[in-house]
Amino acid sequence: WQAPAPASWPFGAEEGSAAAETPGTARAWCQVAQKFTGGIGNKLCGKGREAPVARGGGAAARPRSATLRCFVQNPYLLPTCNGEITTMSFLQDVVDILLQYVVKSFDRSTKVIDFHYPNELLQEYNWELADQPQTLEEILLNCRTTLKYAIKTGHPRYFNQLSTGLDMVGLAADWLTSAANTNMFTYEIAPVFVLLEYVTLRKMREMVGWPGGCGDGIFSPGGAISNMYAMLIARFKMFPEVKEKGMAAIPRLVAFTSEHSHFSVKKGAAALGIGTDSVILIRCDERGKMIPSDLERRIVEAKQKGFVPFLVSATAGTTVYGAFDPLIAIADICKKYKIWMHVDGAWGGGLLMSRKHKWKLNGVERANSVTWNPHKMMGVPLQCSALLVREEGLMQSCNQMHASYLFQQDKHYDLSYDTGDKALQCGRHVDVFKLWLMWRAKGTTGFEAQIDKCLELAEYLYNKIKNREGYEMVFDGKPQHTNVCFWYIPPSLRGVEDSEERTSRLMKVAPVIKARMMEYGTTMVSYQPLGDKVNFFRMVISNPAATHQDIDFLIDEIERLGQDL
Repeated sequence: WQAPAPASWPFGAEEGSAAAETPGTARAWCQVAQKFTGGIGNKLCGKGREAPVARGGGAAARPRSATLRCFVQNPYLLPTCNGEITTMSFLQDVVDILLQYVVKSFDRSTKVIDFHYPNELLQEYNWELADQPQTLEEILLNCRTTLKYAIKTGHPRYFNQLSTGLDMVGLAADWLTSAANTNMFTYEIAPVFVLLEYVTLRKMREMVGWPGGCGDGIFSPGGAISNMYAMLIARFKMFPEVKEKGMAAIPRLVAFTSEHSHFSVKKGAAALGIGTDSVILIRCDERGKMIPSDLERRIVEAKQKGFVPFLVSATAGTTVYGAFDPLIAIADICKKYKIWMHVDGAWGGGLLMSRKHKWKLNGVERANSVTWNPHKMMGVPLQCSALLVREEGLMQSCNQMHASYLFQQDKHYDLSYDTGDKALQCGRHVDVFKLWLMWRAKGTTGFEAQIDKCLELAEYLYNKIKNREGYEMVFDGKPQHTNVCFWYIPPSLRGVEDSEERTSRLMKVAPVIKARMMEYGTTMVSYQPLGDKVNFFRMVISNPAATHQDIDFLIDEIERLGQDL
């Protein structure tokens, strides 16, 4: 084994090299192993281990292909006896693959995507599952192939979704969480993680504005589930008997949300048996904000029809326009009619970290519940979504099932830290550690700086294209969030009067440019229609690695790929 040289890894000696054949280098590797493993190196270098070892572990006489064979056939990986060397070598190779991918993700000379059509990828590689195991060499090849065709969501020129970027501390936390491989339902099996969730949720509630961080909360698989939690709890608060007797025992419920809100509000209504027809969409102004007067009018109409309004879901940062509903006016209406107020801040909740921009959520402290996705604007690796509830104990009452095999009442510690009975899930991933560790590494001021930077980049883009030839803004005025919505008008359509034919041609422009972006692999940005507006680009920025030069590149690339349309 080769002692590590500068900029090389401790497992770097290739089979057949001088380093791999020299006993002295085996001793050098043992010293490295001891350093990196905290003592395993002593075990590896014990009596009878002085003979040179080929990379991958096992006896020196075994060729690499044999020693790397899957442990089902040849048990060299842990937990088998004497599997330490092979395991460390295998995992080091995996880490090497991952680190190469990380470096490429931030290299602007690399592609955002190496695009292939589905049938091409299916035909080019064998993805099928077989009865017989593969060798570890083949497994490593699978890892490389998978990342080769993965979208580099951390690339500074990937703008396609609300969740972008690649945070190194968050990545490290994800690795640690996977190694711990525990569940969040009881303190006894996840003591530190449960406490970190308690501390982090309390801090988030403080930032919402609830005194002393009072209330409750849970981390869920995403904003859609967090919104459904809110709907579930609001229904239980008004009609607790629904838990045992179901929807047949209560009146017809209706919920209200803006026509620009996330589809998960309707999806939650469908899942809970309330029905999508019971979600009433409230008109928005030209900027995508809910109109409070229309909300109140629709509430009165619903009550006159004998329906029971039970929830208003306001949006802080709509998916397409990035609009913030007027939360204070909505809170006044909810108070007047005694309706649960939920704020879907999955996209915009991160602005609470910014002293410059948190005013956009004024009134959020009056909400009964709030969805906040740190995996969006705050750049925490997927998945990390929090539901925050103002009333403590309500989640527990709504969801608990008293499973005695998990939530025994005679445990020797404070049972309030067993959080599983207030969740819909039984198995629940440790999502909090990524957020907590990043918060420790950045501080609130670090999150504030990166959020402010992303909003500044959005304003930079808006200022560059608002009066630029070939661009039309979807709505007037500076965007409130990092969403910048615009049409690119190719030279062939400039000066053409509005008509059905022009609209039909314009509708095809964004999809063609997007397809060319993916085929070239240079950048990615989303497009969509909305209402009577044909396909337009929705540029969003949540990656703090992006720069002014990346915004300039995007503009140039859109023009390069669309000039002939």
